[in-house]
This record gives sequence, structure tokens and C-alpha cells, in this order.
Amino acid sequence: MAGIKRRVPMHSPRCFLSRADIFSKPGLLPWCARKPPGWSQLFLGSACKGNFTHVIAKKCQRGQKSQKKPSHLGPLDGSWQERLADVVTPLWRLSYEEQLKVKFEAQKKILQRLESYLQMLNGVSVTTAAPKSKGLCCLLHPIIPSPVIDGYRNKSTFSVNRGPDGNPKTVGYYLGTWRDGNIICVRSNQLKNMPEKHNQVAQYYEVFLRQSPLEPCLLFHEGGYWRELTVRTNSQGHTMAIITFHPQKLTQEELCVQKETVKEFFTKGPGAVCDLTSLYFQESTMTRCSHQQSPYQLLFGEPHIFEDLLGLKIRISPDAFFQINTSGAEMLYQTVGELSGVNSNTILLDICCGTGVIGLSLAQYTSQVLGIELVEQAVEDARWTAAFNGITNCEFHTGRAEKILPQLLKSKEDGQLIVAVVNPARAGLHHRVIQAIRNCRAIRTLVFVSCKPQGETTRNVVELCCPPNSAKKLLGEPFVLRQAVPVDLFPHTPHCELVLLFTR
Repeated sequence: MAGIKRRVPMHSPRCFLSRADIFSKPGLLPWCARKPPGWSQLFLGSACKGNFTHVIAKKCQRGQKSQKKPSHLGPLDGSWQERLADVVTPLWRLSYEEQLKVKFEAQKKILQRLESYLQMLNGVSVTTAAPKSKGLCCLLHPIIPSPVIDGYRNKSTFSVNRGPDGNPKTVGYYLGTWRDGNIICVRSNQLKNMPEKHNQVAQYYEVFLRQSPLEPCLLFHEGGYWRELTVRTNSQGHTMAIITFHPQKLTQEELCVQKETVKEFFTKGPGAVCDLTSLYFQESTMTRCSHQQSPYQLLFGEPHIFEDLLGLKIRISPDAFFQINTSGAEMLYQTVGELSGVNSNTILLDICCGTGVIGLSLAQYTSQVLGIELVEQAVEDARWTAAFNGITNCEFHTGRAEKILPQLLKSKEDGQLIVAVVNPARAGLHHRVIQAIRNCRAIRTLVFVSCKPQGETTRNVVELCCPPNSAKKLLGEPFVLRQAVPVDLFPHTPHCELVLLFTR
């Protein structure tokens, strides 16, 4: 790839492996949690004043009458851990070199299907003067490996539900499906992508739950209170924990007791060994709540954690998007920057920018950076990061890209060229965003970062590359897909980021 400078490791794939060998190696040892002695007295003593504990326990019992009794599925042993690993990290039995071969082959097949779509469904000619990989619609580069293979996750969300032994206060990851009614919550200690710190916090949250008189909230309509746990960490070892809680019909005074109880556990009780940097509490009556819908309440510690990335100090809030693999993200963002070709005469448009790292890291090379992000906390983080690092040529806008982008592009059509970078969620880009990009003549280069290229990204690519279509309001000159670079941010899983370069 012209202009791309990176280390190519010895295990960079040059041939491909059948998937038949994926499940061929022995599993891992089981894990068991121990409850620290003496905590029950502390839990029911100074942390819970008055009679609120008994009142809440009675409310909880009333709310749980309709809930089925937990079924006993046997002890938690290695077989459950291996089953979870096979679901969450299905490539964990392969060497990393073999994993990269599997992923590279998968990216080839995605691009082959994409070429078929472009040729057959839309009549798009993919014949260009640019070099192409054989049988593909563009030049496919070797996969860029993750610098860290094990324990790379900087964010994990743990569920609460019945474990293999039937205990409803088990903290881990799900096996089974809600549709089939066979959900089992299994501890995640043997997942190779999970850092020890995350497992430690989850273990002590489980200890806390099993001492609490309140039941967990397994199904909203059946009552219960304690819900999921999210753990965020940085490369310095700082740890943020976020506990989600269904308030049901508790009074504010009763809620305060629960917040004080969990705070006491993680500051003075057994959970203090987790050495949390911050603990947040969110009251939520929905599956997912943003900070705007239900504010994150800081129970103790620092309101943010920080990460050093590409020479910048990045601020991270509880709700902000940040790539799950920090060291892998550096490789990803360097690749985006090199493909973008930005210079002092271009404007960089960073769509779905999260905490703004891509735009901020390239700000010194371009005349201006314009970032768009839905999550308000992430935009506040991006603005803080820009100010802290002395970056003055960046603007960040909060809201849906399909609403903000058309007006923002109208104000910038003054002849200056625009390089667009898009990094959407798995659902891909909204059709109106594609329209705005296609119809803005100033955008000549587009870098598309896809975490699920076989999904909605296919529709996005077809709309970017198809001939003008007045019915779909795609009036601008079509883009041509030139290059594709796979970047592995998710070792032990089949997933891979795919960076696509379009020009016109």
C-alpha cells in the first residue's frame, strides 16, 4: 500500500487454513469464587442504617412471586467454561498465526461477494486502472495483527442471571438464547480476551450480590433490582466500574441506602481489593440508557479515566465509545491516517467520531477537523482532549449524522477539498448520510472503517459506488473502491476491522 509504513510480523498470513481444526485443542481449567469471611456482618451492619433493608427485602419478595424457581444444571466446571469460550471466542483453540489466516480468508470472501453485488445488482464496472487483487474488486493488503493477543479488552459488560448451579446471582456471560428459554450465565474467567482486572471486579460484584437482600433483575416484568456491570480500564491500570440498577418502586431514601451499601463494599469491604478508580451507578428501567436518559451517578472516585494514544492524552467518560483494543486501535488509526492522504489544503470530516481520536490525531496535518458524534459525553471528551492537547482547529458536533451532515457540508462548499472518514456502528451508515456524502462534490476521498463488513456495510458500499440514481437521491459522481486493509482488533474471535479506501 503506497504510503503505509508498518511492521509486518512473521506470522502475517500467506496461505489459508481450513476451519475444521478450530475445535481441536484441550480446554482450560475451571474457576471458583470465594466469599471473603465476615462480610455479611459488615454488609448488614454499618452500611445499612434503619429498617430500609427489611422493607426492601419484603418488596423484593413480593415482586418475585411470579418468577420461576431456578433449575439446577450441575456444578460450574471446565465444560461450561469451554462452551462459553467456544461461543464468545470461537478461535481461541487456534494459534494466532492460524487465526489470522482464517480472518484473512474471510475478508477475501467478503470482497468477492461485494464485487459480485457491484457487477450484477447495480451494473457497476469495477474495472479500474488501479491495482487489484485477483478476483477482487480492489487491492487487498495483508492483515495487520493486534500487538496484544490476550487480555486486550479495555471494556467488558457482564450480565447477571442464573448460573449452571441455578443461582440467579451469577455474574458472567450468556450461553443459550432467550427465544429457547435456555439462558445460562457463566463466569468469564477463562476467556482469553478478558483481562484479569475485569474478571476480578466481576467476581466481587457477584460476592456483593449474593450478600444483598435484593434480588437481581432477570426480567423487567418479574421485578428485581441488580442488573449488569460494566468495567472500563486503561493501559495504566485505572479501573472504572458502572453498576446498572432497576429502581422498581423504591423511594429515593431506599435507593440512597443501596448506593451507600455498594460504595461501602468497594471502598471498605472485600471489593476494596479491586482498587477502583471510580464507581458509577445508573438507575435504568430500559435495556440500554444513555447518560441523557438516566444520568450516571458517581458514587466515588474520579469522573473519568484517561488513555495515552498516538501522542495524545484522551479522556474517556462512562458512556463514550472507545475502541475495545487500545494497542490495536493505534494500528487502526495509523492506517486510516495513511490512507486518507490529508494535507494542509484539506478539511477532514470525521463521522461517528466517538471521542474524536482519529480527527485529533490528524489535526496537525489538515486545515480543519469537523467531527460528528451521537453521544454527548463522547463529544465533551473530544473537546476536552482537543483543549488539553492544545489543538485549536477542531469542531465537534453532537447529534445524528443524518441530520447534522447535510447542513454542515452546505456551509463548507467553498472549493476546499474534503476527506471524509466514517467509523459507524454495526448497523452501518444511515441512507441520508450516504446521500450527503455522494452529493457533496468536495468529498473526493472517503475512508470507511467497518467492524462488520458483511452486514449493512455492503448496502453502504453499493450506494456509494452505484451509478447516479434520482429515485434514491444519489446524484453525485460514484465512488470507486480502491484498497482494503484488514486490521485485527479482536484476537480469538472471527471479527476484524476492515478499512476501505474510496476515491472519485
